[in-house]
Amino acid sequence: MRHRYSGYLLILLLVSHIGFTQEKFTLSGIISESTSNETLIGVNIIFPEVKSGTTTNEYGFYSITLPKGTYKISISYLGYTTINEDLELNKNITKNFSLFNALENLDEIVITENIEKLSIQKPQMSVNKLTSSTIKEIPVVLGESDIVKAITLLPGVTSVGEGASGFNVRGGAADQNLILLDEATIYNSSHLFGLFSVFNPDAIKDLRLYKGGIPARYGGRVSSVLDIYQKEGNSKEFHMNGGIGLVSSRLLAEGPLKKDKGSFLLGGRSSYAHLFLPLFDIDNIAYFYDLNTKLSYKLNSKNNIYLSGYFGRDVFRIEDTFENTYGNSVLNFRWNHLFSDKLFSNLSLIYSDYYYDLKLSFVEFDWVSGIRNFNLKYDFKHYLSNNLKLQYGLNSVYYKFNPGDIKPTTETSGINPFKLIDKYAFENAIYLDVEHNVSNNLSLSYGLRLSSFLRLGQDELNVYDNDEAVTFNDELQIYEKANPISTETFNKSDVIENFFNFEPRFSMAYQLNSNTSVKASYNKMYQYLHLLSNTNAPTPLDIWTPSGKYVKPQSLHQYAVGYFKNFKNNLYSIEVESFYKTIKNRIDYIDGADLIANNAIEQVILNGEARAYGLEFLLRKNEGRFKGWLAYTLSKSEQQTKGRTTTETGINNGAWYKTPFDKTHDISLTTSYNWSERVKLNANFLLQTGQPVTFPNSQYEYNGINIPNFGLRNENRLPSYNRLDVSLTYTPKQKKEKKRKRLWVFSIYNVYNRKNANTISFGQNYETGLNEATRLALFGIVPSISYNFKF
Repeated sequence: MRHRYSGYLLILLLVSHIGFTQEKFTLSGIISESTSNETLIGVNIIFPEVKSGTTTNEYGFYSITLPKGTYKISISYLGYTTINEDLELNKNITKNFSLFNALENLDEIVITENIEKLSIQKPQMSVNKLTSSTIKEIPVVLGESDIVKAITLLPGVTSVGEGASGFNVRGGAADQNLILLDEATIYNSSHLFGLFSVFNPDAIKDLRLYKGGIPARYGGRVSSVLDIYQKEGNSKEFHMNGGIGLVSSRLLAEGPLKKDKGSFLLGGRSSYAHLFLPLFDIDNIAYFYDLNTKLSYKLNSKNNIYLSGYFGRDVFRIEDTFENTYGNSVLNFRWNHLFSDKLFSNLSLIYSDYYYDLKLSFVEFDWVSGIRNFNLKYDFKHYLSNNLKLQYGLNSVYYKFNPGDIKPTTETSGINPFKLIDKYAFENAIYLDVEHNVSNNLSLSYGLRLSSFLRLGQDELNVYDNDEAVTFNDELQIYEKANPISTETFNKSDVIENFFNFEPRFSMAYQLNSNTSVKASYNKMYQYLHLLSNTNAPTPLDIWTPSGKYVKPQSLHQYAVGYFKNFKNNLYSIEVESFYKTIKNRIDYIDGADLIANNAIEQVILNGEARAYGLEFLLRKNEGRFKGWLAYTLSKSEQQTKGRTTTETGINNGAWYKTPFDKTHDISLTTSYNWSERVKLNANFLLQTGQPVTFPNSQYEYNGINIPNFGLRNENRLPSYNRLDVSLTYTPKQKKEKKRKRLWVFSIYNVYNRKNANTISFGQNYETGLNEATRLALFGIVPSISYNFKF
């Protein structure tokens, strides 16, 4: 009996000892910038002795749980002074940190997350990050800093062309990119048909582009996610900054609502080149303006609220014949709540609207269209342990689609009022993301998104024989519109069609050593909205339409593997990634498709499939007076639409053909050189394979007119595209006691005046009677100058 009690006592002592040695506590808090209280995203909090750490979330919050003890803690963020201190962790501690700017000027180039050993270990891949300072240093046309143009310098990202809006990611279409500004969807990312982006770099705090390995909290698009957060505003003191350029200017003001508790941010931009056109007897107008605003307030240590918005408009008019107005409007109210030091939540109520108005004076009618949504999001981040973090939440979006409302502008107009049928939909999702550190070498990120899409009732819906809105003419071997056999009428609360899908996500990183890792990822995603466009690049005239009875949602499978290495003490880094993706139900158009003011769009579209694959390479130099990166992408993007029966030809005879965004080779070089304390040189060079196009391969004569006969779709290409841009930033000498900062930016876009072909058109020369090809180039050499200030 004595031995039995002795055994029990020994077990109790062991359990007590184990419990004591495993006692853990949580360190949590907010990390912000010292002079403004602006929270910082992606700050590294590292405990080097135990090779453990974490990063701040989108609102600057961090949480980490470690065994009881005394630790050295290192807090680092590129461009800021690193904090190193000792910390005794013997209870749960809430500790906020403020980081000081390492440099007063915008000197740092950051294109991905901070170059730390911890990032090598993270399973997240195919993600790039840009800061506002990086974007401002990149030379662009007309001297205006541009977010969209900046991300096209990254591997796997290409522009849709000069003077065109949008961008393509890994061989995907522009409408397959989810663009978020403070969590609100932006449907058109460009001003003046692609010359400028809608994002004011002065108002931007953080930008991340997800090309693959997309977390389950994102959904609704199958190519990429561009997630942009605006600054919160300075809660310590009032500041203003802005810039004056040749064609546009900007101004941003920020300051405290209540010192250290609340702040405001208000920024505006506008172009004004049109004001000078009357001096040259030009009656045309082309200008844009936009407004960024944000209010932030700290209710207490556990609650923060934010109200942010964006409003932008473009106006384009040609004399008295044509006027086009379009733009985005978004509004977002957010509430951050800290349930505990391990559970962070964010509730968002979001309104987003895209408006399009076209007035044609010569036919006396006004056409208005657009898309509007109301979005509810509730997200949680749960820090279960240092090795296991959860992110979960729900998302519900209500859509209203206005395909077009045509009204006469005068009483004598011959146009009758005509309203295309409005469409409605409801998209819902719940998701779970898991970050799991399995061991010191192996880290996983996995999750699941459950999405549903309800196509709601509309006034009329066509009914077709065999549910086929497109028929095939066997005699002429062409596709034609089917004639409806009847129509159905629904209430708005009715569900015409519903879709429910599982979207698993997985990525992993295996650390070969402290500077090297290999990573892999898999995504399955669905896209329920489609952009109907009769051009290769998005235009304001394009119409969004929801999936439904005749239009099926796009579905994606994407696989990626990569090799990542930092070397020479993080002076250089290399990223190599390979990807392969397939997309089902990609919309294709029958020959001669009429997309404008079409009330039965299902009659001109077919469901096809697409695929893209490639290799991406990124070499970076991160430190020193000379910094920059070299990006190269080798890729292929194809589409196929087979016949539905053995007698149908499909598109291009059912064979794979190049998509309009297939660019075999894409090389970009971006550099920055600090010549002195006051002079900085920047340059970027681009070389790309020409865009696929369709050229005529023969002709025939009809009534004395030569009619071209076009070949297979996209079997030809425009000439290769290349361009060199340079800029010089000069900071005048100023007294240290003055808070005002000034700098001049001199830039040259397309230094050697390359006439890159935007289009090549074919026609008959009426003088010679011969056929000829005409190349249209939008931009030659474009010098610019801008003056930037801050006080």
